[in-house]
Amino acid sequence: MSSSRKLFFTEDRPPERLDTFLAECFPEISRSQIKKLIDTELVSLDGTPAKASRKLKGGESVLVILPEPEPSEARAEDIPLHILYEDHDLIVIDKPAGMVVHPAAGHSGGTLVNALLHHCQDLAGIGGELRPGIVHRLDKDTSGVMVATKNDRSHLHLAAQFKKHSINRRYLALVHGCPETTTGKVDKPIGRHPVQRKKMSSKARNGRRAVTHWSVLKDYRDDRLSLIEFTLETGRTHQIRVHFSELGFPLVADPLYGRRGKEFPRNQELSRLVAKLPGQALHARLLGFIHPSTGKYLEFSSEIPDTLNEIISYLDLKNALA
Repeated sequence: MSSSRKLFFTEDRPPERLDTFLAECFPEISRSQIKKLIDTELVSLDGTPAKASRKLKGGESVLVILPEPEPSEARAEDIPLHILYEDHDLIVIDKPAGMVVHPAAGHSGGTLVNALLHHCQDLAGIGGELRPGIVHRLDKDTSGVMVATKNDRSHLHLAAQFKKHSINRRYLALVHGCPETTTGKVDKPIGRHPVQRKKMSSKARNGRRAVTHWSVLKDYRDDRLSLIEFTLETGRTHQIRVHFSELGFPLVADPLYGRRGKEFPRNQELSRLVAKLPGQALHARLLGFIHPSTGKYLEFSSEIPDTLNEIISYLDLKNALA
């Protein structure tokens, strides 16, 4: 059911554009949504539909009709979720490897969004649609902590934190090779690969800045492997996978940026364990952010998946016996 809100632009205010005034009055609504409300004549000035650029000079009455959120095009599906935290603003889940986050061509069902539509019965709407707000994504075969929002205000608040790079995100990955230093930083732009369109690359013409900090946790020199923790400033598509592949340290079992063919021809046990991985050996271990309503810092962590943990345990034991 739609609702309405009547606003009054007082005479003591300096002149201001209508859309700017509405953005101030509705901080939970994005600029694009405000534009849509105006374009569809749901905003009237003294009883007459007005343009976004209309200057308010003082004494005007503004009526805003807020339509009920429309049903999502994605369908709700009863898919089990590992929920770490939930309230009326957001939900934090531990995504398994193999689950696509958002419906797309070839993945219209079985996604995290489909599962959240079934589970969350208190969605207030994102962008005028009854759907969960996806403010960041994990690749299909990357496991770990994710957050989704339930209303516009929370969505905008968390999106702003991601834009400011204030979100605490830490990943674990098993990579080929052993870096010469124990810590480092990669600051290279990432965009669509100029030739291989399924891949991302730092050689793209219109790449966006991408910054990855890394630290070696364990060095398995005998097997030319390293367990590395990554901290992201930015969140570009395939960021960790691209940056470390281009450094010469591709992630183990990465089907897109990794080594083709058999990765461990001289170690059958390691080959057997790696073959059990659903995809690249990458795990979103930790996620921390400021709650949009309480202002408190929240932090959530995810246990390393069994398939990756088996490999780490095997390498630890092998090193101890060496």
